[in-house]
Amino acid sequence: MTESIEVDLYAENAKQIAIRHASNDRVVALIELLSPGNKSSEFAFRTFVEKAMDALRQNCHLSLIDPFPPSVRDPRGIHGAIWEKLGGTYVPPPNKPLTMVAYDAGLKKTAYIQPLAVGDILTEMPLLLTSDRYVPLPLEETYMATFLGVPSRWRRVLES
Repeated sequence: MTESIEVDLYAENAKQIAIRHASNDRVVALIELLSPGNKSSEFAFRTFVEKAMDALRQNCHLSLIDPFPPSVRDPRGIHGAIWEKLGGTYVPPPNKPLTMVAYDAGLKKTAYIQPLAVGDILTEMPLLLTSDRYVPLPLEETYMATFLGVPSRWRRVLES
């Protein structure tokens, strides 16, 4: 018997940055940029939501950037799915279906939400290190600096 399965390359190439405490190397915060693969199947979606929940349960602060429209698996966006698992309800503004969110993983879970639409400027988001300390994530500046490094041929494709 032989079985094969096609690996979802988007999900395999997840974009995550872990911030560790200097004294004990414990992960205190994660930054996650969602990819289409995180929403490509029920399994990939549930796996991502559970990974986010595990981080919050382990008191790891979490910053998510979801630049993709809601799908059948997350009709209120990724934050809506995570917030529902935490016992809350979130309804995004109808004209801002995309989301950036920073979660405080303290005893009282708090979400700092920035709804977005395509073309919006990416506002600075907090990267929480503790419940009362954060560093700003300069997302627009980082995106623009990265975009300048894209070969001009591909910039023209993306801008058209």
